[in-house]
Amino acid sequence: MNARRARTAIVFAGFALMAGACGGTQAPSNPPSPQPVASNPPTPQPVASSPSPVPSPSAEAVANPAPVAKGQPYRPDLPPPEDFVAVIDNPYMPFMPGTRTVFEGVSDGERERNVVSVTDRTKVILGVTTTVVHDQVFSANGDLAEDTFDWYAQDRFGNVWYFGEDTAEYANGEVSSTKGSWEAGVGGAQPGVVMLAQPTVGESYHQEFLRGEAEDVGTIVAVDDRVSVPYGSFDHVLVTEDTTPLEPQILEHKFYAQGIGVVLERVLRGGQEVSRLVSFTPPS
Repeated sequence: MNARRARTAIVFAGFALMAGACGGTQAPSNPPSPQPVASNPPTPQPVASSPSPVPSPSAEAVANPAPVAKGQPYRPDLPPPEDFVAVIDNPYMPFMPGTRTVFEGVSDGERERNVVSVTDRTKVILGVTTTVVHDQVFSANGDLAEDTFDWYAQDRFGNVWYFGEDTAEYANGEVSSTKGSWEAGVGGAQPGVVMLAQPTVGESYHQEFLRGEAEDVGTIVAVDDRVSVPYGSFDHVLVTEDTTPLEPQILEHKFYAQGIGVVLERVLRGGQEVSRLVSFTPPS
């Protein structure tokens, strides 16, 4: 979730698909999955500096531990490592190892396909054992365009934290850029929250923070929407408005279905991009 994706994460395609309609049934829940096995992907190099996060001494639940406070520096209320759990099972973002989701869409007039796989690997960051999620973007001809390892963890209250990413863009089969890579605690980068335990309409939160590099912000705009995508139709959908001060012209909406996670992403301003869920494989 970096500046690489102005619209953040996954606006990808295999067909030139249009935006979703309404209606439908609730998404199924994911079955339990095995505990992750430790194996760390490469660590990105520091690219900026600002105060590093310090785990909060408080074990009490905070409604929004990554608040956006205008005119004030970002200070996440990061729980101590012992307040994190092994499995990410937030109903709007269940990252169970073995889960595989496929998205198709259009970005800048080009068809793209995005494959997101929750691995059984882990990476320890700031003392927290994070789950490694592998995110790949393929162009219309099947060439790898972007290869990313994202690091997520859930605290015991249910908030899903984002601890960074190791990302690489490709051109002609070669790495062309690693811009956007960051790791919490390195070079002043701080973790953010990508899904609140108690999402409330109007609540804004930092999704990531590395000054000048990764500054995405999410705001809850709906908690009971409906949407249809190629994979199926869903109700009780949570909708976020995602922005970044690094590219203020971009405004994106993301739609989250319970038991699955993101099912639709649509850029509303600053681009013509859409990404829709076409396949969901739960862990075996």
